[in-house]
Amino acid sequence: MSVAARKTKAAVRKKKKPAVKPRTAADLLVEIGTEELPPRSLARLSRALGDALAAGLEQAALRPPAAKACRVFATPRRLAVLAPGVRLRQADREQERRGPALAAAWDRDGKPTPALLGFARSCGVAPEKLGTLETDKGAWVVHRLKQKGRPARELLPGILDEAIRKLPIPKRMRWGALEAEFVRPVHWLVLLHGDKILPATILGIAAGRATRGHRFHHPGPLRLASAGEYEARLRRDGRVIADFARRRDKIRDGVRALAKKAGGVACLDEALLDEVTGLVEWPVPLLGEFDKDFLEVPPEVLGTTMQDNQKYFPVRDRRGRLKPFFITVSNIQSRQRKRIIEGNARVLRARFADARFFWDTDRQTPLAQRVDGLKEVVFHRRLGSIYDKCRRVIRLATVMARELGADTAAVERAARLAKADLMSGMVGEFPALQGVMGRYYARHDGEPGEVAVAIEEHYRPRHAGDALPQSLTGRIVAVADKLDTLTGIFGVGEVPTGEKDPYALRRAALGVLRIMIEGGLDLDLRTLLRTAVAEFEQDFDIDQVAEQVYAFMMERLRAYYADQGVRHDVFESVLACRPARPLDFDRRVRAVMAFRKLKEAEALTAANKRIHNILKQGGSADWNHVSEVLLEDPRERSLAKRVQAMEAELAPLFAAGEYTRAMKQLARLRPEVDAFFDHVMVMVDEEAVRDNRLALLHSVRQLFLQVADLSRLQG
Repeated sequence: MSVAARKTKAAVRKKKKPAVKPRTAADLLVEIGTEELPPRSLARLSRALGDALAAGLEQAALRPPAAKACRVFATPRRLAVLAPGVRLRQADREQERRGPALAAAWDRDGKPTPALLGFARSCGVAPEKLGTLETDKGAWVVHRLKQKGRPARELLPGILDEAIRKLPIPKRMRWGALEAEFVRPVHWLVLLHGDKILPATILGIAAGRATRGHRFHHPGPLRLASAGEYEARLRRDGRVIADFARRRDKIRDGVRALAKKAGGVACLDEALLDEVTGLVEWPVPLLGEFDKDFLEVPPEVLGTTMQDNQKYFPVRDRRGRLKPFFITVSNIQSRQRKRIIEGNARVLRARFADARFFWDTDRQTPLAQRVDGLKEVVFHRRLGSIYDKCRRVIRLATVMARELGADTAAVERAARLAKADLMSGMVGEFPALQGVMGRYYARHDGEPGEVAVAIEEHYRPRHAGDALPQSLTGRIVAVADKLDTLTGIFGVGEVPTGEKDPYALRRAALGVLRIMIEGGLDLDLRTLLRTAVAEFEQDFDIDQVAEQVYAFMMERLRAYYADQGVRHDVFESVLACRPARPLDFDRRVRAVMAFRKLKEAEALTAANKRIHNILKQGGSADWNHVSEVLLEDPRERSLAKRVQAMEAELAPLFAAGEYTRAMKQLARLRPEVDAFFDHVMVMVDEEAVRDNRLALLHSVRQLFLQVADLSRLQG
């Protein structure tokens, strides 16, 4: 080898390898291992933990706002969050503290003034060590301090503690002799930043790297090498699908496939699907069968038994009829699936047998004979029994029926029997079936179809988004029942506060409003409320209670329209006119929304605001009459003539509630209103002329007020 070649080879050996850039961030894994968590709140808890932890990391400047989203995991035995890209330490920051103005910092001799000396002393530095800051607004003395970022390992325990504290846990529990509180006792804690354990003790447990697998398939610990392998390692070795959404999808797909195999369609109730997902870590759907004879029992009973009691998914045929199959989701991969299915079928058979016993026994006693038994069921300790409530509802419902031209006999009968099924064995065992069983028993007793249907419908809507009663009798009894509850509970002073609403008054109020608006019941709500209060034997202040309930219901109506995208100022403009009929209120809201789309809307809205302010400035004179003799300017004569014509023209539209058409007609007033304000001075010195012009503006405003107060609309 030549000398040159040897030198080249030596140079290559001496060449340094490129430097490895040090890591500045790593994935963060937090896992809290517990005893079985409440399945219905599992998804909500995991989301809340992820949101709170992400917010804490961002606030501590350990993650940028645009960082990749945190992933949350939730199973019956764990809540976990994987936060990607969490910095190992905070970035260094320079703090700048402004002191006195530069002109006031030094005297003529160049010596520091007392203001500068005081500022320097507060900063802990000599005056000459201070800097200056020049802006377009002047120059100041400043103290710049470089603050070194803190390591993440020092900050993360506090961030996690705060995130846990913020979790929406209604009732926390303690365990052992610990002071820690959580939704369930905690048994392990994983806190990994990259491949490093963060030293911390949270909820009485020291952090480590060992998670745990499935209670039966892998009961021992699983040591994690790093945060990033969490989900895959749990699935592969621990037999745990940690991701709630993936587990849910697996259950849904498996249940659908089994239902198809049985020749039907699975009843996949979303709430039940969430609950079952919260009960298992390794879901295995299984198809079972039950005796066809049980199909003689009402399907609602069988469905409630399967879904609410056993957490099974029923199977229906293409026509919606129940098939003799059920699907259960096991939490174990067993080689003896047949035994698991048989065990579940045996439990279901016993429950179905009980249901059939109640079904056969209850039909031996007519609903009408059960009514007297309601005297023993307390509605409210200060408001009497359910029997007393039914008597009040009968009277109120009958008043409504007469006003609406409904079948008063059917309404009275439905209201009388509405709660009778509460005394049946079936409803005693399955409270969720109240009303449903009343419908079945009423039909068995030979009651009119309208009565039977109304018994079930009067409970609607049972929840947000639920269907409304379809029959007129059902709508009337539903409104009467809910108004009785609202006025009675308000009458005894148990008004809902905050989130507490034990009598579901918010739901009742919204239900009444939806039935009146969407169900087309053109009834005076204020009058009905006073009638309802008057039915109580207690000495309630009728007007006071009625107005309290009305105000409460208007707040529910505000939320109802907000959910539909109706602007708050539109709602306020109608509310200002205090329409007593919710159906009429709705027509006005729709009219104002349509009016806002007209090209004349902006100018007429501004004119209404101006008129409102002028009238307020003008005092409280008698403005009910406009004198033609005192109309001096041709523009005011033109406006007066147009207003007079419109009053006659719009009267039938207002009477018929055709507010949208009326508002379109009112939009035609714009030229006369614009001309009036452009050329006529209202607040002149001559009192008679001034008052006459105020009266003219008052007449304009009154036309619009028959729909809404447009002065409340915003731009």
